[in-house]
Amino acid sequence: IFKIARRNIWRNKRRTLITVASVFFAVFFAVVMRSLQLGSYAVMIKNVVSSYTGHIQIHKTGYWDDKIINNTFPEDPELEKKVSEIQSVDKIVPRLESFALASFDEQTKGSIVIGIKPEEENEMTKLANKIVAGSYLSEDDKGVLVSEKLASFLKLSVKDTLVLMGQGYHAATAAGKYPVRGIIHLNSPELNNKMIYITLPEAQELYSAPEMLSSLSILLKNSDDINAAEKAISEKIDLNKFEVMSWKKITPELNQAIQSDNIGGEFMLAILYMIVGFGVFGTIVMMTAERKKEFGVIVAVGMEKTKLVGMLFYETLLLGFIGIISGFLVALPIIFYYSTHPLHITGAASKTFESFGFDPVMAFSTHLHFMISQIIVVFVIVLIAFLYPLIHIFKLDPVKSMRN
Repeated sequence: IFKIARRNIWRNKRRTLITVASVFFAVFFAVVMRSLQLGSYAVMIKNVVSSYTGHIQIHKTGYWDDKIINNTFPEDPELEKKVSEIQSVDKIVPRLESFALASFDEQTKGSIVIGIKPEEENEMTKLANKIVAGSYLSEDDKGVLVSEKLASFLKLSVKDTLVLMGQGYHAATAAGKYPVRGIIHLNSPELNNKMIYITLPEAQELYSAPEMLSSLSILLKNSDDINAAEKAISEKIDLNKFEVMSWKKITPELNQAIQSDNIGGEFMLAILYMIVGFGVFGTIVMMTAERKKEFGVIVAVGMEKTKLVGMLFYETLLLGFIGIISGFLVALPIIFYYSTHPLHITGAASKTFESFGFDPVMAFSTHLHFMISQIIVVFVIVLIAFLYPLIHIFKLDPVKSMRN
């Protein structure tokens, strides 16, 4: 039966090509569209994670609701060791973050001061690559890095002296003078307007908070492991003392935007599937109508209807398989090429992306799970379309079919 089915599909090449083309375009457009959508999400998440937040952060309980210097916690090598033992964790970056007034000459502006370990911070955020003037901080540096827009507002440049004033730990006075080592450009316009980076020991001294941290930022080896990693970290630490937050909670606006866009993308795919489904169904109806007399003759000469159904099933299976494999094989090189060579957006659209703090690029995702799911959906559509000839054959009257 399979051999007959294989020969049958090439008896009428036009009909075969129409059916295969319907399935081919369904798989091709579904896989490429979904790859572009998921790849764009990955770029957005990477921008947020690698620019500042990390995948997960650990704070003292209550810090996120009230970000004051008093809601910090002591450096704890044992805590970092427990977290680093989790297989999906790649890097742990300690920080001390607080508010300060930044002043130079007659200009003053509120800013966020981040105490960092320069080498570890650079491994996560690639901060050294964002230097537009001057140099990066060394481990024992006494200077600061100032974000580009803040430096422009204060009218300061490299080697100028910046004055920082604020409130330290337990109401102590925080004040200090620091030479500007470098000017950095941050993709996020909001961060680019107010960020100052200083070494962790200098920040702890400025705020009279020796060996205190406001957060541990955690970078994972794979973004897909975030839920499992968050759960694993929560199980290893004391949740009465600490809170664990993923980037989804830290930047809920981005998470909601991705979810909303994802729903829109799935809706568009559903419309595509409907169009393809009707196309495949119409082709199979046409094929069944054209072969009505043939089916009547086959049944009349003694073939059982179940075997005829089996033959048609194999034909449908082969047509679907050829269309699916060809669509997948054509889509695959495009996806892999643009995953390593993203599409760069230019003009007004580029400025729109940058205004939200995202790189103006559109990349493709190479995750196999969504490709396989699109293939399965199209294959199911083909099998559902097969129900029409199945029902038609079981109702077939050989005499009437041959007369027609």
